Amino acid sequence: MTDIFDLDKRAIGKYFDYSVLPKQSTEDEIRKACKEAVKYNCAAFYTASPYWSPVVFEELQGSTVLVATGIDFPFGVSSAKLKALETEQAVAAGCGAVDIVMNIGALRSGRHDVVSGELRDFVKAAGNAITKVIIEVCFLNADEIATACKLIAESGANYAKTSTGQFEGPDMNQFLIMKNTLKNTNVKLKVAGVKFPRPQNAYSFILAGAELIGTRAAPEIIDAFDQIKSIFRNEK
Repeated sequence: MTDIFDLDKRAIGKYFDYSVLPKQSTEDEIRKACKEAVKYNCAAFYTASPYWSPVVFEELQGSTVLVATGIDFPFGVSSAKLKALETEQAVAAGCGAVDIVMNIGALRSGRHDVVSGELRDFVKAAGNAITKVIIEVCFLNADEIATACKLIAESGANYAKTSTGQFEGPDMNQFLIMKNTLKNTNVKLKVAGVKFPRPQNAYSFILAGAELIGTRAAPEIIDAFDQIKSIFRNEK
C-alpha cells in the first residue's frame, strides 16, 4: 500500500473525485469547477446527471480527469431498465465513470434479486466505463451494509461507495464493515459525504483503505494536504 504522505499535492489529487451535484448548478458553475478539477489533478469530475456531461467532456478534453456522473441520483428508486438507459446515455456522452444509487428500499425489504438484477444491468450498460455503486450507509444497519457489498461484488462493479453525499455521511465503523466484507474481492472503496472537519476526516478514510473520496470540497482538502502531512510526520 502506498504511503500517501510520500506523495505531493498533485499526486494526491488522484485520490479525489470532484463533485458538483446540485441540479440547479449553471453551465458557468460547471465549467469553472471543471477547470478546478484539472488544476487539482482530480481523478474525475462529477455532475448529478448526464445532462451536463457533454459540457464536462468539452472542458476536460486533453486532461487526465475522467468525465463522470451519477445514475438515478440521489434516490435510486427508478426501475433497472431506466437506470441502464441513463447509464448508456452517460457513456455515450463521454463518461468514463458512472455511479449508480442502489435501490435501498428493495435491499432493506430483502428483495436481493431486484438489486442483483439492476446492478448486473448497470455493469453491462456501462461497458468499459468505471462502475461505482452507492449504498447510502446512513440508512442501513451493519448486516445490510455487508449484504449490499456482497451484491456489488457479485455484480462485477468496480467500486462500492458509501454515500451520495446528500444525506448523512459515513462513520469509520460503517466504512470498515465495507472494507472487511470486500477484503477478498476486486471491489475498491469510495467514500462520499465526508463530515467536518473534512481534511482530517478525508485523509483518515484514505489511510483506512479508501481508494477514492468523492466531495465538492476537493480543492479545500487537497490544499490542506501539506499541513496534514507535516503534522503526521512530526507525530511519527
